[in-house]
Amino acid sequence: MDWDNLRYFLELSRAGRLTAAARRLGVDHTTVARRVQALEKSLEAQLFLRSTGGYSLTEAGRDLLPQAEAMESAFSAIERTREDQQESLSGHVRIGTTEGYGAMMLAPQLAELTRRYPNLGIDLLAVPRMLHMSRREADIVITLERPERGPFIITRLTDYVLRLYASADYLAGHPPIRGRDDLREHSFVSYIDDLLYSKELFYLDEIGKPLHIALRSTSILAQQQAAAAGAGIAILPAFAADADSRLHCVLGEQIAFTRTFWMLMPIELKDIARMKTTWNFLREKAAASQDVLMSRPGV
Repeated sequence: MDWDNLRYFLELSRAGRLTAAARRLGVDHTTVARRVQALEKSLEAQLFLRSTGGYSLTEAGRDLLPQAEAMESAFSAIERTREDQQESLSGHVRIGTTEGYGAMMLAPQLAELTRRYPNLGIDLLAVPRMLHMSRREADIVITLERPERGPFIITRLTDYVLRLYASADYLAGHPPIRGRDDLREHSFVSYIDDLLYSKELFYLDEIGKPLHIALRSTSILAQQQAAAAGAGIAILPAFAADADSRLHCVLGEQIAFTRTFWMLMPIELKDIARMKTTWNFLREKAAASQDVLMSRPGV
């Protein structure tokens, strides 16, 4: 049995779509389809059912899945042994994280990591949605919610602070804000409630929902841009908003929201050199960035 064909089978079973599996494997979607068809022909069994929602496993596919995963684990162990013998890191690490933290904090930090290890490649998935470790969408995931179970290594990466921000033009053109009660009459920029991917993002519930939401977006960076353009008040991570000269903090220390980032990766990856190095690097950078993340005075 061709191991490469099994790799394509595993990625399609996790992604559910040819295009998504192809991106993960770095090939064209037709290659994924051809490889899976070759595997089905060799086994004389249909492994997937295709529908408008994507690809789902047949009974034969479900029977094959644990065996293919066992082969993958064995291959990973061989790869780990090989990498441990190398003097320098190589290969790829895919990191999934929230959009704001990925774009504003990790992107510049990871540039340093790639300079240290020129043969190491990093994929940064900074997306406004929940990433599924069970589907292997990423090797290391930074998330707002601690998983309750799973074969993962989990660490509390860091806390961070969010505050209220608005542009100077908005504040000048609207009634003064002296306390929490004044917020109700102001326009806000916020998330789209029914598209929120984490309960940790329901900030407005903590201050009482305002009468008017001027603009909603699934993207925290889009919210920041809208607030900076005068659309209203936004609740933004201080690590992003404090550095934006167009924004002013509203009510300062009176209102602050503290959230936590959790970092996790599959247990079977923990001893692979490139994973261990990247994991430790992310922890070190989070520890070194506490003043920015917690919006401490003087930073």
